[in-house]
Amino acid sequence: QVQLVESGGGLVQAGGSLRLSCAASRSIFSINVMGWYRQAPGNQRELVALITSGGTTDYADSVKGRFTTSRDSAKNTVYLQMNSLKPEDTAVYYCNAKGRRWGVDYDDWGQGTQVTVSS
Repeated sequence: QVQLVESGGGLVQAGGSLRLSCAASRSIFSINVMGWYRQAPGNQRELVALITSGGTTDYADSVKGRFTTSRDSAKNTVYLQMNSLKPEDTAVYYCNAKGRRWGVDYDDWGQGTQVTVSS
């Protein structure tokens, strides 16, 4: 199991930027995939970005070119840099850790952080 704590959400105007942080309770290199998801009211939770233990990243089409995920292994922290924000980016953003360790699958979530983009 991995404990995850997100921070960095808030209110920003359209076109602005925010950086979300997700601090993990163990080395992020031991976590197969760390993902950022978001859920807007009335919508399903959707994958926004991910980074694997090997450093591979992937993004939803809706955020490509605007969002970047990165990591700081010394701090066991993953980041989501969000630029050129749009009102449709408004959602609760969740950090997720997923994989298999010592033969046991894990799929753990943070508490979420609210991002609100005003027009």
